[in-house]
Amino acid sequence: MGANPMSGRILIADDVATNRIVYKVKLGAACYAPLFAETGASCLRLAHQEKPDLILLDMVLPDMSGTEVLHRLRADPATAMIPVVVFSAQDSAALRMEALAAGADDFLTKSVDDLILMARLRNLLRGNEAIADLASDSAPIRAMGFAEPISTFRLPGTIAVITHRPETAMHLRRDLSGHLPDQITMISREAALAETGRAASHDIFVIEDNADDPMGGLRLMSELRSHAQTRHAAVCIVKSRLGPAEAAMAYDLGADDVVEACINRQEFGLRLSRLMQRKREADRWRASVRDGLRMAMIDPLTGLYNRRYAIRQLTEIAAKANGSRTPFAVMVMDLDRFKAVNDRFGHPAGDAVLVEVARRMIANIRTGDLLARIGGEEFLIALPETDLAAARVIAERLCNAVQETAFALPGFAPIHITASIGLAICEGVSDWQQEQEQIPHLIERADRALMVAKSGGRNKVTISRAA
Repeated sequence: MGANPMSGRILIADDVATNRIVYKVKLGAACYAPLFAETGASCLRLAHQEKPDLILLDMVLPDMSGTEVLHRLRADPATAMIPVVVFSAQDSAALRMEALAAGADDFLTKSVDDLILMARLRNLLRGNEAIADLASDSAPIRAMGFAEPISTFRLPGTIAVITHRPETAMHLRRDLSGHLPDQITMISREAALAETGRAASHDIFVIEDNADDPMGGLRLMSELRSHAQTRHAAVCIVKSRLGPAEAAMAYDLGADDVVEACINRQEFGLRLSRLMQRKREADRWRASVRDGLRMAMIDPLTGLYNRRYAIRQLTEIAAKANGSRTPFAVMVMDLDRFKAVNDRFGHPAGDAVLVEVARRMIANIRTGDLLARIGGEEFLIALPETDLAAARVIAERLCNAVQETAFALPGFAPIHITASIGLAICEGVSDWQQEQEQIPHLIERADRALMVAKSGGRNKVTISRAA
């Protein structure tokens, strides 16, 4: 594998100057920017101040153990998700378990092969970069107070074990069940690929390498990574023999962890727990971005689009109408005497009316039509590829949907409400600039028609005639 073009800042915590020099040379050759700490205290200080992309942590430091440093890193929200690789001169099972239990992402000996070392660093840096990108995308959302606080409670996840021999999967599930709170299932390769056609149900795929087909597990992982429903699941590759070249290839192809089949089951459980934690963190950021984007375009009370999104969509509708030379309609609907509802019955009753109006309107427009709440009791409806005759039928239907059935109010007798609609038709525009200019003018025409409907007795549709 060649040098990784991705740069990243790596904090090296080691009290031996010779080791720091060796790491500096290795990381510099791969275009990484090293930072150095000689003690646990300086490591914690630099980690908090500099927010490195990864930390290489010696297990033994002069002022505190690597385990203590790890506990403090994971307890600080500013450093909790920074990947940490613990190094030790001893390949001790007890030390390995201690580091993984404290939150290390991996435990390597200082004699580790450079091929594995650099591949593992690339792998962890890519994962951290993905989470950092999600966090960056959600920053405006968090600034507006929409993001939820980080929860320290982890719900059980789901782990799928895929092996070429059923008895191997049974043994893995039995051995891991005592070390993990998660649900562990055995599935076939075919069942795993079937998940790509429906909502994903597994957080982690544990894929056993087949000695008769050494690349089979990596091909399955690549297939899972290529589908939206499974691409965000973590993947752990289990190999019967783990040479440096094979491990490096698996990491570079996207495996989140690579272990030998003979791995201690307690250690395996700790590794899967860490994978689950990082996967859930990425899921949380993705949900924050998705929900924040939804909040940016959805009216929270009715679930309809808001004014800003509606204007953008109207511009697209106008562009398509211009391209196809077809008319489209814009309607502005306002509930009649709605202020009296709030004044007499209270705002909760008014909100209930608005929610029910939105439901009735959704039931009476077509798929592809645009419906938005653009004011307190004012709604915008856009009908692509619709002429005046068809638009008028839909407008009359909406008026009838509002007035024909009484509205149930919490704590009060049902009441009847009516609505007025102003309707404007756009027959087509000549270019993009005119499309953008046309939208405010078109809404203004529909607004004027609405005012005519209001002054003419309400509960009616009035059509704006183009000049």
